[in-house]
Amino acid sequence: MTRYLYGEWDGSEFPTPDRLGLPEGLLDLVLAYGDRALEALESAELDEEHRRWLDELIRDGLLERAGVRWRLTPKAVAGMQRRALMEVFANLRRSGQEGHESAAPGPRGERSDGTRPYGFGDPVSEIDAAASLRNAVGRQGPGLPIRLDERDFEIHQSDSPTDCSTVILLDLSGSMYRDRRYIHAKLCAMAMHAFVRQRFPRDTIDVAGFYTTASIIPESKLPLVLPKRIGLFDPHVRLRVPLREAESAPQHFTNLHMGLRLARQILRRRGGENRQVFIITDGEPTAHLEGEFVHLLYPPDPATTAATLREAVTLSREGLRICTFALIDDYGYMDWVGFVDRLTQLTRGVAFYCHGGDLGSCIMESYLSGKRRKAYLA
Repeated sequence: MTRYLYGEWDGSEFPTPDRLGLPEGLLDLVLAYGDRALEALESAELDEEHRRWLDELIRDGLLERAGVRWRLTPKAVAGMQRRALMEVFANLRRSGQEGHESAAPGPRGERSDGTRPYGFGDPVSEIDAAASLRNAVGRQGPGLPIRLDERDFEIHQSDSPTDCSTVILLDLSGSMYRDRRYIHAKLCAMAMHAFVRQRFPRDTIDVAGFYTTASIIPESKLPLVLPKRIGLFDPHVRLRVPLREAESAPQHFTNLHMGLRLARQILRRRGGENRQVFIITDGEPTAHLEGEFVHLLYPPDPATTAATLREAVTLSREGLRICTFALIDDYGYMDWVGFVDRLTQLTRGVAFYCHGGDLGSCIMESYLSGKRRKAYLA
């Protein structure tokens, strides 16, 4: 049995594992359809072209079996995060919206042993010339001239001057389907995972979704998560559901109150000198927790607004920074803009009113500017 195929080398560099790309369309497919995209791969009716594509995903180690179902491998999730980070940085470089702070990195800590590959945003002054030259010689061989490439640069490792723990609260209510806002939101959360791991390894980042209730979204599940389908179309809703039975209730409501509670619990466990909550949402809260009952109220009710704002003020008093990213691809909810203004004023937080396509720039710039201010105060 033949195990190896040999051919003439064309002189191109062999790709390292971190440079292997994702098959065309995989990221878009998974972001748009979540678990349903993987379920479709179970179909026996796949044509020859899609069957070859599936074989390619398996061969490249991007898909694996979990019982009778397919799941994304850690390699696939990491590749999607890198792709998301590239897209967000591409927008960040050309954005330049008024009112945003520069994304230049803040003060660095003391140098530590070792180097790492140079990345976008790293100061040129921290490049290790000797290590960079060794990489260039190793890549192209001995002899002059030595031609440096971007991938040759190494940068001195340094201890981060401050740790930062971040929770992204992702709106998974039914309205997030509009204009495919949830895709932009997931891309940004995935990019933040890659960015924090690469640029600020001492920081932590967690993602939680809020809908009729709220729950933590594991990093491996983030590409697959989808907003909740609208299951109730009555123009006026006044429901009180026991918390233990909330999973059987319509799931498409907006319970930012429970989302903030969950973020507070996560950040208490994480610790860190600086803690912050990023809220990505597209509408007013329509659900809140009161005792052992979840209240589902539509149109939005003052009781839900009051409960949500009280919880946000509690977080602020515990030293948590709150940033709200309000998606305004349509302007039909001006009362909602007023809610975001009140939330921002009461917590002395930050609000960004942005379209889905600008979300990545806003989040990245807010993350970096928040770290910079905290570093100066340290």
